[in-house]
Amino acid sequence: MSRVCELSGKGVMTGNNVSHAKNRTRRRFLPNLNDVTLASEVLGRSFKFRIAASTLRTVDHRGGLDAFMAKAKDADLSVTALKVKKDIEKAQAPA
Repeated sequence: MSRVCELSGKGVMTGNNVSHAKNRTRRRFLPNLNDVTLASEVLGRSFKFRIAASTLRTVDHRGGLDAFMAKAKDADLSVTALKVKKDIEKAQAPA
């Protein structure tokens, strides 16, 4: 399982551990991923995603999964999230 957020595409970053003597060794900064169930009001069902905590705050700020998916870029979404986005767009089209 890769350490990448399914909705924002945020992944592992690299940097340095710096000691008091300024010795530098490489390290990894891992995203704060959480398993979350988000509900779609348009589709009337819920979906399980592995997303970063910062992305969860963004979903809440935008007003839920449906509003987040409307503004999300296709390049950042995972394959499963992209399918959910297409289903939401299809359900909203006739309305």
